Amino acid sequence: MDKAGRIVIPQVMRERLGMVPGPVDLIIDGGGIRIEIETHDNVIEKDGRLVIAGGPVLTADDIRELRLADQR
Repeated sequence: MDKAGRIVIPQVMRERLGMVPGPVDLIIDGGGIRIEIETHDNVIEKDGRLVIAGGPVLTADDIRELRLADQR
């Protein structure tokens, strides 16, 4: 998060979710914040989590890459 309170969602995640610029809902969820967006038909909820149906599965390398990109 930058000094102005902005958070960047990594491009890989935005592309996999089909996110485009527009409004989002921010919801206080326990000790965290949940971001809700309108999703495409391939995003479903499973066990309380959003899952991309029929899409590629994130590998351990993908997750490491996302975490490294977040630290930059």
